[in-house]
Amino acid sequence: MNIKRKPSWLKIKRSVEGNYSQVKKIVTDNQLHTICQSGNCPNLGECWGAGTATFMILGEICTRSCRFCATKTGKPLPIDPGEPQRVAQSVKLMKLKHCVITSVDRDDLPDGGAEVWAKTVTAVREKNPETTVEVLLPDFMGKKDDLNKVLETQPDITAHNLETVKRLTPAVRSAARYERSLEVLQWISESGLKTKSGIMVGLGETFEEVLETMRDLRKVGCQIMTIGQYLQPTHAHLPVEDYIHPDIFARYREEGLKMGFSVVESNPLVRSSYHAESGLKKSKGSA
Repeated sequence: MNIKRKPSWLKIKRSVEGNYSQVKKIVTDNQLHTICQSGNCPNLGECWGAGTATFMILGEICTRSCRFCATKTGKPLPIDPGEPQRVAQSVKLMKLKHCVITSVDRDDLPDGGAEVWAKTVTAVREKNPETTVEVLLPDFMGKKDDLNKVLETQPDITAHNLETVKRLTPAVRSAARYERSLEVLQWISESGLKTKSGIMVGLGETFEEVLETMRDLRKVGCQIMTIGQYLQPTHAHLPVEDYIHPDIFARYREEGLKMGFSVVESNPLVRSSYHAESGLKKSKGSA
């Protein structure tokens, strides 16, 4: 097996300084899950050290088995009715100015978990009225009634990730469809909300395919975009085809801004919620 070595720009030392221990204790004490942990995020030390975390609701077991994702897959546990309030309390304890919430896919639930989503955003807002809220949503199988349950809570940023280019979507995402994700993003945009999406590179896509994806996102009104390097979580997941040089990421950012995105976070270590609060500030400044 030919395993590619990580280049120097991807070799980082995880920090456990600052607020890391406090954030870990709050997450553990409140029996919460974070995508930081389940997704093996390379920025965990930095973000937790800065007192931020991305909450993952609806449990930690996903009903889908995407070949890029480290999150557990299988039969999820029943819904935890106390989860929304525990997330809200954790946001308060962390004194977050900007809260990011995501979830596993729950295709086993009639509404895909939309009601829990709405309750969580509402609880966070009630307990933390000064905190801005960003949500990273699943596709809810394209069901607009379910999606609307969340959109009605008026998140400050509403994200849904394309994850990869159109050609690679069937091999990378287990149940999601490229066109359906674009329809979800268009529906979010037409609802008058600030829309965000992200992709990974290094899976075998071409430079032009990434630009095509960016153009597709702009056509449906997406305003904020993130682009980061795919990193193989385990040997059972898709291999890395290429480690993309930082100069290429800089070109993607330049091209994206020319297309009209208000914010393009493009860097090897960028993830969907990386520096999310600064992304919100930048987007407001360009509005």
